[in-house]
Amino acid sequence: MKKIIIGDRIVKSFGEGDEKRNVLDGVSVEINDGEFVAVMGPSGSGKSTLMFALSGTDNVNGGKVVFDGKDLSAASENELSDIRRTSMGFVFQQPTMLKNLNILDNIILPSMRDNRKNVAEISGKARSLMKRVGIAELENRDITQVSGGQLQRTGICRALMNSPKIIFGDEPTGALNSKSAQEIMDIFSEINADGTSVMFVTHDAKVAARTERIMFMRDGKIVCELKLPKFDGTDMDGRVEKVTVKMLEIGV
Repeated sequence: MKKIIIGDRIVKSFGEGDEKRNVLDGVSVEINDGEFVAVMGPSGSGKSTLMFALSGTDNVNGGKVVFDGKDLSAASENELSDIRRTSMGFVFQQPTMLKNLNILDNIILPSMRDNRKNVAEISGKARSLMKRVGIAELENRDITQVSGGQLQRTGICRALMNSPKIIFGDEPTGALNSKSAQEIMDIFSEINADGTSVMFVTHDAKVAARTERIMFMRDGKIVCELKLPKFDGTDMDGRVEKVTVKMLEIGV
């Protein structure tokens, strides 16, 4: 199976001298094309730092990251920016939107850089994505006129605008109630079923249980993994129990 990401003995350090510590301590990880992966661990274990390293958002101090055959460690800042914009999508716990733009314009703005002359085409794609995630009627709303779940759906649409090969999510349901969180996870499951790789950082066992492989981190290392079958909408309680038991076993 094709590897969309290969991280080889990644080291990421913060601080200087006696205060220096490795937040990522020689982490090696592979993510397959079309895979749905979660990363769990206590605060400070290196989860988000790993995501930023694998996406080329943060430089590493050692090791190598290869994305879709491209060595990110050897890429220039402009090359990294192009890769993130055209091949990756990002969804965060609190979507960052511009207050002076409506929902539709916030979705299409990042795509305008490469397609300034095709506003109608870009807007059409955005509207199709909005319909897909259930916010078609909100395109003219200000970002202060929608709920947290609707704003997160807006962020998902924006992340999908350039048809990325992978979606990275950092606690993408962390600010949502349980109903909205489930709806957002349904959307991500559909995205993954269409062939897009998805990697989440999460503290939530219910979110992790929707994925097919969970990497558990502690002290800058991946200490173990748990594999689950593709989620088919059944036995959610059993999946959550497996994740919870594993968390208790390894103390994360």
